[in-house]
Amino acid sequence: MEKSAPKGDLDIFDRKIIAALSADGRMTVTDLAKAVGLSKTPCQVRLRKLMDMGVIRGFRAIIDAAKMGLDHVAFAEVKLSDTREQALREFNAAVQRIAEVEECHMIASSFDYLLKVRTTDIRRYREVLGEKISSLPHVASTSTFVAMETVKERSGFP
Repeated sequence: MEKSAPKGDLDIFDRKIIAALSADGRMTVTDLAKAVGLSKTPCQVRLRKLMDMGVIRGFRAIIDAAKMGLDHVAFAEVKLSDTREQALREFNAAVQRIAEVEECHMIASSFDYLLKVRTTDIRRYREVLGEKISSLPHVASTSTFVAMETVKERSGFP
């Protein structure tokens, strides 16, 4: 079972490890240890601790979506017809199964969720919205905002 780590439990070395791996997740433990000012074994122990606590959840490649033909980004506001806990759980579980939904955030606003949806073009987005998003449990209405240009996009820890 994954333990939760309060922010206060992370010291300067833990934070340096997180920052270094956010910049280059492929660096070796030896290079990581040099970068943060530790020897290899204590660095490995700290890295394992951060992973066991769930602070570091994994490592992955950062893909250039435009080079994959997925440079159409739209944000969909979703308003639910029911916001009781069971309805939220059903929506949350179902939205996980839509590959085109890159992010889903519950929002404190006049709508309930904000979805970041990435597709090949507006026609494909329309299909995803009509066939998948609008069919999610308890969806009452949606509103779409299309991104014209991405000015800043970040992955990882600052």
